[in-house]
Amino acid sequence: MTTGGGPGVMEAGNRGADDIGAPSIGLNIVLPHEQAPNPYVTPELSFNFHYFAIRKMHFLLRAKAVVVFPGGFGTFDELFETITLMQTGRMALVPLILFGEKFWRSVINFEALADFGTIAPNDLDLIQFVETADEAWEIIAKFYETVDPAKVPMASGSR
Repeated sequence: MTTGGGPGVMEAGNRGADDIGAPSIGLNIVLPHEQAPNPYVTPELSFNFHYFAIRKMHFLLRAKAVVVFPGGFGTFDELFETITLMQTGRMALVPLILFGEKFWRSVINFEALADFGTIAPNDLDLIQFVETADEAWEIIAKFYETVDPAKVPMASGSR
């Protein structure tokens, strides 16, 4: 599990890994008003970056899936950069999952971008919307076709 290393949903991701004894990586960005890495990041895997671009490169070079939760400008920056890298072939295609379809469709009219010709209609196929962790896991497992989601504790609803 790799997150931005901060609080909130990032901390939840790192904590989930910690809860099952798995290492987790935190790629923090050093900003004057930001937090320290969350306590669930594996200490030797906690990295602080000065530049957003270098941090993003480290995220995306290793990503097997990109899962995005509602957020602000930084979230939008990372989302659009990821989409752009995938649509231009600069990055391997991986599942790009957006949690909370109502939020995303309220703040971005993806279809209008295609209607106005600013993106190709098939670029919309790069994005999938989910509401639950089980839905996200099923997308990832299906993409890689190596894991039966029903046999994974997270996907079975046992948490």
